Amino acid sequence: MDPTQARSPLFSERSSNELGQDNPLHRRGLGGRLGAGLSLNEQEVKQDLLQRVVKMMDLSLLASMEEKEARSQIQDVCERLMTQQSLPFNALTRQRIVKEIESEILGLGPLEGLLADHGISDILVNGPDQIYVERNGRLELSSARFDSERHLMTIIDRVVSRVGRRIDESSPMVDARLQDGSRVNAIIPPLALNGPVMSIRRFPAERLTVQRLVELGALTPTITTLLRTIVKGRLNVLISGGTGTGKTTLLNALSGFIPPEERVITIEDSAELQLQQPHVIRLETRPPNIEGRGEVSQRELVRNSLRMRPDRIVVGEVRGAEALDMLQAMNTGHDGSLTTIHANSPRDGLTRIESMVAMSGVNLPSRSVRAQIASALDVVVQLERQEDGRRRIVSVQELDGMEGDIITMSEIFRFEREGVDRDGSVRGHFMATGVVPKFFDQLNRRGLDLEVSVFDPGYTK
Repeated sequence: MDPTQARSPLFSERSSNELGQDNPLHRRGLGGRLGAGLSLNEQEVKQDLLQRVVKMMDLSLLASMEEKEARSQIQDVCERLMTQQSLPFNALTRQRIVKEIESEILGLGPLEGLLADHGISDILVNGPDQIYVERNGRLELSSARFDSERHLMTIIDRVVSRVGRRIDESSPMVDARLQDGSRVNAIIPPLALNGPVMSIRRFPAERLTVQRLVELGALTPTITTLLRTIVKGRLNVLISGGTGTGKTTLLNALSGFIPPEERVITIEDSAELQLQQPHVIRLETRPPNIEGRGEVSQRELVRNSLRMRPDRIVVGEVRGAEALDMLQAMNTGHDGSLTTIHANSPRDGLTRIESMVAMSGVNLPSRSVRAQIASALDVVVQLERQEDGRRRIVSVQELDGMEGDIITMSEIFRFEREGVDRDGSVRGHFMATGVVPKFFDQLNRRGLDLEVSVFDPGYTK
């Protein structure tokens, strides 16, 4: 037996050739273009080293280890192989080679370097040869590449299997998440005509508090004071906005105002909320299995949560028939609920909820549905991602009630846009409209002192 094999518990008793043929990672194309910044010769040596490690190691045993121990074993094997082959690399190059081999075997291969860059908010993989990233609100083509479609499929499989989901020809679309909470969506042939496609919506390494959002210009201290009082006063809040406007980020931030003694239940398609309260129950939907059974929808989770004695229910995003159950929960004593919705304006958000209620199969008159919406929701916060890449609250509106068949709304704050600078930055200011909301007296009766001066027209501080 090779002396290197004798010194590691991860080596199989079978020959290197047998392992090379039977190893699933080797079969499916493990090994990408790892050598960004290295010479062509170093890349070739590294590829050869990676294949030797994959053939020689018992990866099934490796998968059962803690990540720290597994990485240590890979480092040990790589260093001994490089020593045996007398590779002419300095210590820094050797460390980089070993690190990238670790990423291929345990991590996400070429994406590891992008995930380590906290300035990147989105990673868009359009097949093996084209990876875009979003940095400061703008898309740019990265130099990272996969070696083949098989290599990309290996990484996609690794991501989805870690959260108990699957992707194949019978189920070619999947939503998943990374360990840091980042959202992942993948779609493969035959639905994706140009090969496997994966989108990663990064979860920020720094948990953005409301104070940090103020520093970034997403809102003002005055609006923060209002939102804090609204959450503490147990008003029901709908956060509306388009894709990538920061709805989940704001939801996370506002949840920080929920008192720690309350029992909070979160319901999500793919768990990503990070509530800091001590009494939080997290629920996540489940897709159907390979036989088409076992699916658990958000609607079922919302219904079940009502039997779990929640003080508040937080729905990560309302997108279907669960809208009806959510409205009924808000109307039956579960005040202080928070949720988000994809919509381009507060009015569009309410219209979408009405359409989702119709998806439930319950035949209700439009006026009855609108009356439920007007009674259940108190405040709509509208977000927008503008041309300069910044995400801002552009409107805070109160639902007043019904006038005939129409839900009436009053705008309390808005972002008054003035134009665009030469460098592309959007110019404008936040201002109060002068409207004192109806919930003002309600909040004060609950002992939450809110100064009426907050609603004075003009610039907010």
